[in-house]
Amino acid sequence: MRILSLPAQIASGVGLAGVVAAGGFLLHRLPGLGLFSPMILAILLGILWRNIVGVPARAVAGFQFAQRRLLRLAIILLGLQLTAAQVASVGPGGMAVIGLSLAGTFLFTVLLGRLLGVERGLAALIAAGTSICGASAVVAANTAIRARDEDVAYAIACVTVFGSIAMVLYPLAAPLLGLGAQGFGLWAGASIHEIAQVVAASYQEGPAAGDFGTIAKLARVMLLAPVVIGLGFAVRAGGEGERAARAPLPWFVLGFIALVGLNSIVAVPPAVTAGAATATSLLLTTALAAMGLETDIRRLKARGLRPLLLGAAAFLFIAGFSLMLVETIG
Repeated sequence: MRILSLPAQIASGVGLAGVVAAGGFLLHRLPGLGLFSPMILAILLGILWRNIVGVPARAVAGFQFAQRRLLRLAIILLGLQLTAAQVASVGPGGMAVIGLSLAGTFLFTVLLGRLLGVERGLAALIAAGTSICGASAVVAANTAIRARDEDVAYAIACVTVFGSIAMVLYPLAAPLLGLGAQGFGLWAGASIHEIAQVVAASYQEGPAAGDFGTIAKLARVMLLAPVVIGLGFAVRAGGEGERAARAPLPWFVLGFIALVGLNSIVAVPPAVTAGAATATSLLLTTALAAMGLETDIRRLKARGLRPLLLGAAAFLFIAGFSLMLVETIG
């Protein structure tokens, strides 16, 4: 049997991940599945493919390339979707709600994970996904944490399930809370997991709530950069042995910050920002498809229910804590 060269192995794996990613985009267009991002659908398809069809060994190098290089490029390009003006429009009170919700939820989840006996890396991934921006934050945080693929898949499953629950429950709770359009948008943007879920929930309360919820969520996404950089330093400073030695400081996040700055001071043509948004979605979806293709369900099952309980507790905490902050300082 002929052994493929490394570039050919990478092309093989990235090509297969691309096929699965395309399937995620196609499923996203089907009725009832449009509420789930192509990223989530792609990782689920990848898991099914790996565990039913199987994957060739020669594709593994391409899967790893997609999860590292393509993912980092996607996070850098994400910076072109944000501006400092968007963050400023949230206001000091709104940013305080977002920042405190993020920090409080992250710390709560990590500490509760220790009490429940959830592995430190998995708890940190669930904390990142819940407190920042769902699946994107999980995969970005993992560039510093370097957890197992099964842990990443489990964390993404948690934030998908509970983010979807929030997307349904928040509009139902709105009439009982009397927050007003901006208050509800801020609550949704500060606490619901995925951007698509925030949009779906907040616009049910009208355009004003939807617009403010989306901006609040984008401001929260901007905090991904300092969190991932902080995790990189934390792993280096407090990690164990080989894991700490090989944990990279996620300097690619500086590229994200640089593009946010560029987009804030230069009038980037709409065609460029639209193209960057499309490329970001394609790259992230391909990276998550590759992650699914490397995920063994048997190992996922071995994690048990405790991480799921942690994800539920984190969801309830960020919902309640951010609501309290909105009502007091938002």
